[in-house]
Amino acid sequence: MPPPFVDDKAPICVPFILEHLAAHRARHHQPPDPDHASTAAVPSPPPLVVGLNGIQGAGKTTLVAALTAALAAERVRAVVCSIDDFYLPRHEQAALAARHPDNALVQHRGEPGTHDVALAVRVFTELIRGRPAAIPQYDKAAFHGRGDRRPESAWLPVEQPPRVDVLILEGWSVGFRALPDEEVGRRRDAPGSRTLRQHALEHLLLVNGNLRAYDALTDLLDVFVHIDAEDTQFVYAWRAEQEDHLRQTLGDPNAGMTKDQVIEFVDGYYPAYELYTDGIRSGIFANRPGCQLRMVLGRDRCVKHVVQT
Repeated sequence: MPPPFVDDKAPICVPFILEHLAAHRARHHQPPDPDHASTAAVPSPPPLVVGLNGIQGAGKTTLVAALTAALAAERVRAVVCSIDDFYLPRHEQAALAARHPDNALVQHRGEPGTHDVALAVRVFTELIRGRPAAIPQYDKAAFHGRGDRRPESAWLPVEQPPRVDVLILEGWSVGFRALPDEEVGRRRDAPGSRTLRQHALEHLLLVNGNLRAYDALTDLLDVFVHIDAEDTQFVYAWRAEQEDHLRQTLGDPNAGMTKDQVIEFVDGYYPAYELYTDGIRSGIFANRPGCQLRMVLGRDRCVKHVVQT
């Protein structure tokens, strides 16, 4: 069973976001024209766009709920999107897998290349411009767990005005940036790799190449929050604890994934952690000091130290 969860992350994140929101509003403030002060409204600034990368099982979902509630209490309108909302529809995911039948990394959703980045950029651009938009919704249970995008009639509408103040994009891979191809090979061959050697170099390079398209989305972020871990391999134990909790909640000892299934499941994602976590830790913004907050968790999922870069 996971230990009792204590939200020690929101009290760290909320002041960080509010501080940057105030600076963001100041940068975009346009005093009214004194010749038209009686008729011209001061335009609202665009939303502060926040990226939130949370290692699986670290309490990201709980943090997002706490953040939106805390921001609402400050009269800040926050809208949250998950990178999962932008997974490819089932037929496109199946086509991707069929084009690369030997590449285990793209046989399931999750890795770079399995998202509709162009759609995500369009939705975010509309929201940033103050226009109404609809956020796609993804049904992970469809097709026996393979998942599919819900029809547009089920998408989540976001009306503007009033303008959104904070726009959050959350997900386990948010902020990942591609590596030079030679660095992918070096990391694959380095001693101590957990999963990279299970995959052919060309298969890793396909995912790395796919990731370059995600820069168009990452470059829309104004600030970034990273829920890290002292050891990324904690994700295996955290995921197993979630499955134990599910079994207890349902009262069904056969519910959820077995220990071996958890390992297989996390192994499908873990190559990206091995390739891209160092880049996240060193900072995803060039020449923008102070815009990234990193919270490092211990095995108990509590914050052990905080780094702002």
